[in-house]
Amino acid sequence: MTKAILALENGTCYEGVSLGKQGKASGEVVFNTSMTGYQEVLTDPSYSGQIVAMTCPQIGNYGVTDNDHESRGPQVAGFIMRAASPIASNWRASDTLHNYLEEHDIVAITDIDTRSLTRLLRSSGVMRGIVTTDASRMEQAIEEAKTIAPMEGLDLVQHVTCPDPFIWRDDMDLGNSSEVGDFTLINERSSKQRLRIAAYDFGMKWNILRRLTAYGCDVHVFPATSPASDLLAIAPHGIFLSNGPGDPASLDYAVANARELIASDVPMFGICLGHQVLGLALGGKTYKLKFGHRGANHPVKNLATDRIEITSQNHGFAIDSDSLSSDVEVTHVNLYDGTVEGFRHTTRPVFAVQYHPEASPGPHDADYLFQDFIDAIESRC
Repeated sequence: MTKAILALENGTCYEGVSLGKQGKASGEVVFNTSMTGYQEVLTDPSYSGQIVAMTCPQIGNYGVTDNDHESRGPQVAGFIMRAASPIASNWRASDTLHNYLEEHDIVAITDIDTRSLTRLLRSSGVMRGIVTTDASRMEQAIEEAKTIAPMEGLDLVQHVTCPDPFIWRDDMDLGNSSEVGDFTLINERSSKQRLRIAAYDFGMKWNILRRLTAYGCDVHVFPATSPASDLLAIAPHGIFLSNGPGDPASLDYAVANARELIASDVPMFGICLGHQVLGLALGGKTYKLKFGHRGANHPVKNLATDRIEITSQNHGFAIDSDSLSSDVEVTHVNLYDGTVEGFRHTTRPVFAVQYHPEASPGPHDADYLFQDFIDAIESRC
């Protein structure tokens, strides 16, 4: 059993036990309140550059599977748990969490008081930190944490976007293909014809691609830096902007491309970072939240229907509602803090949400948004 420490920039240090790769991980320390879904969290590209603490007291009890990845491997900088299950009690499991972390070189720490850590991050805001198995270097680790680049101004998208364009298929190296469909959400209906979608990959979760495909779309995925003309060259029926990591205000190239695509009047849908990029392209501004929204239990109000959706979320930045122009209408708000969770343009076929309707992990309350995208496209076909 190897000792490990978590050192934060404010001088706070937690002692625990190493689980995973021996060594050091550095990044922004954040917390996620999901009770399940740790594999999806580990493999979500939006967590690039972050050390994620799970608030659920036990993690790993159902192991990891071949079909629950959201990318080709773990994306987190590091991982924090209160207690790690030594066994995987799940007929779908292909391995234990412990082995998975070691195999993928993820530095992780367990036996940490995650309740204390979460209270600290909630009251003081997210902090830069280091997890290291060199427990004797506590003071040095604290000083090193202070030198980590803050998330503001960071373009992390170029670290996680695809290198080349490709067309998504559900059987693309996803493990046990015989299981595909067994755990798939059933759509109320799909598109009347196969629809061609051009999608910007800012760090896209695979379940977004699965949901678009399930609704009858052929998704052409483009690297984040591709010019807008490349997307328009395939004559898309719709354009999608994905989730991703980092500060949206640093993505000048993405905002410029989004602005050009908005002018094309092709229906557009954005999720998470894509929501923020579209907001910036429409003249809005973004700001950093104190501790962000990360979990599978965030209540959001749909202002058009007055219905409440329980949503899956993962973001540290938000759109300033006061910065939006008169032709942009806020459609969804977060019931925890009143922040913008969705908007639509009043004269163009553009809408976006800050949260994750594809879930994975989380509830499916907002899956209807994919149907809304299909409806917007078909109304113009």
